[in-house]
Amino acid sequence: MAANVRSFEAIKREKFKDENLPTPTSEEQMKVEESVEQLFDLFSKMVEIDVDAPTLLRLHHAAFLKKSLTYLPNAYQCLDASRPWLCYWILHSLELLDETLVPEDISKIAQFLGKCQSPEGGFAGGPGQYPHLAPTYAAVNALCTLGTEEAYSIIDREKLQKFLWSVRSPDGAFQMHPGGEVDIRGVYCALAVARLTNIYTDALFDNSANWIVSCQTYEGGFSGSPGMEAHGGYAFCGLAALSLLGKEHLCDIKSLLRWIVNRQMRYEGGFQGRTNKLVDGCYSFWQGGAFPLLHRILTQQDADCVSTERWMFHQEALQEYILICCQNSSGGLVDKPTKPRDIYHTCYTLSGLSVSQHFVHGKPIVVGNLNNELAPLHPVYNIGLEAALHTLQHFQKLPVPQTQPA
Repeated sequence: MAANVRSFEAIKREKFKDENLPTPTSEEQMKVEESVEQLFDLFSKMVEIDVDAPTLLRLHHAAFLKKSLTYLPNAYQCLDASRPWLCYWILHSLELLDETLVPEDISKIAQFLGKCQSPEGGFAGGPGQYPHLAPTYAAVNALCTLGTEEAYSIIDREKLQKFLWSVRSPDGAFQMHPGGEVDIRGVYCALAVARLTNIYTDALFDNSANWIVSCQTYEGGFSGSPGMEAHGGYAFCGLAALSLLGKEHLCDIKSLLRWIVNRQMRYEGGFQGRTNKLVDGCYSFWQGGAFPLLHRILTQQDADCVSTERWMFHQEALQEYILICCQNSSGGLVDKPTKPRDIYHTCYTLSGLSVSQHFVHGKPIVVGNLNNELAPLHPVYNIGLEAALHTLQHFQKLPVPQTQPA
């Protein structure tokens, strides 16, 4: 189902008003709105001659991503300890675009990720580095996206479970690496890989739900650790982790919903990550991806109070922001207008676009040409829906390892 774009003249009244009390924050907000307004105005003229606009630049994005598999500019040197992330961001983006790789490339990527697996279990940011929960999550997601027997067999499930035990804290939290920082990313990454690969045990995640709930703030979102500021990425991790535990009822869902719906910017249409911050394309998923989870939870609590046709945010507005303001004409997507393209924002902005198009089993809501529709994803893991289901079916056939803490 093609969706109509908003009247940009009508939404101009939603622009920020500083009431003649400018601050550095308000000045930055108004600069962003000016750059967005220029693109909205340009699009308003374009749509007069092209009724299918805006258009997803599929071929440009695919070419950018495939080139990035073998060549990255010098600016990516700082991500040497994040190489499984680079694989995951690229593979997931290509998956959403319905782009496939030849079997030889699939095998090469799987073998490279195998070199990132630590002898002690878990995956590192690169060959020969120390294991860490973040690249472990990225590597497992990448291998599950590849979805071949070779890719699945790379994962040493028993050692992976031992690694999770080694970074578990007595209070149910998880360190990102042995002796490392503790934050809500850790418990989400641990739960995601444990559920996907069928190494989850109740003992491994004993009390984790209570620790997660302790991270919910007075605003309603979740922080990285107790007492910190609510943040979109951490809020997603907290809600998704509780979903994986089946303990969503322990947190204040209504407070979280109130906080997260207010993170969608009224003029731009995209999401901000925190209160009084700027719009950012990556929060299209970190905030937008939480709505399918919230919808399921609220439906279970009271089906009559939840829409049967839409998520609880303005799906068309988010799609407009992504398609009009976040696409680089040479391929790749961006944080916001004037920012450079990168693989990270390409992945999470496309992920948010997919979420905004697909509602449970209803007809897709697609702004612009119907060819803009992306493949659906699994909102808990953020990998393709088919890849997630295939992975879960594969590993459910295998016995759960019964390792113990060292």
